[in-house]
Amino acid sequence: MNKIQIAIVSDIACPWCAIGYARLEQAMVQLAPEYEFTIQWHAFELNPDHRGQGQPILPALAKKYGRSEQEMRENQSHMMTIASDLGLNFAKIQQRLTCNTFDAHRLVKWAAEQGQQTAMKQTLFEAYFGKAMDVSDHAVLLSCVTALGLDPAKAKQVLESDQYSALVREEEATYQQAGVTSVPAFIINNKYLISGAQEPDAWVKALQEIGAESA
Repeated sequence: MNKIQIAIVSDIACPWCAIGYARLEQAMVQLAPEYEFTIQWHAFELNPDHRGQGQPILPALAKKYGRSEQEMRENQSHMMTIASDLGLNFAKIQQRLTCNTFDAHRLVKWAAEQGQQTAMKQTLFEAYFGKAMDVSDHAVLLSCVTALGLDPAKAKQVLESDQYSALVREEEATYQQAGVTSVPAFIINNKYLISGAQEPDAWVKALQEIGAESA
């Protein structure tokens, strides 16, 4: 069976990252008889300097992109529709606050060692976009750990230490230096870069072409 490695550079605060993976997942299901996929998530922070209290997302996005709050509301509503069709919970995407995602990225690294990296990422996406929970809050992060059936006591030790901090910073620097300026970014077989939340059909075609070249 042909093997394909996919490195996903993303942020928990990025709705298109959740959508992009859900679309990729549909393509991987279609191609499962032919290919064996390995997924690795890598850290990227859209707002690495965020400190303190979160701000309501709509005015924050309007300020960041120089658009009106109404335009941002319409944009978020469009994403809610796309997410719903993919089975994703984006019910409170417009009610969320800005937040720092560094500790959440550390927890994803920890979950990877338990074989639960993707599940942790998806749980964090749902907490933030579906429930408008503050994914910088350690209590929220531990509730996500518990929901996955992982050990909250061990996760608490990670969060209260500097574990995985150097790894997260190293990954962020590596991909920034490699020219990744927006997410999601997908690196296939350490060779091909595919940016953005591609449709499932586009993924099937791209992965088949890459798989044929690698065969």
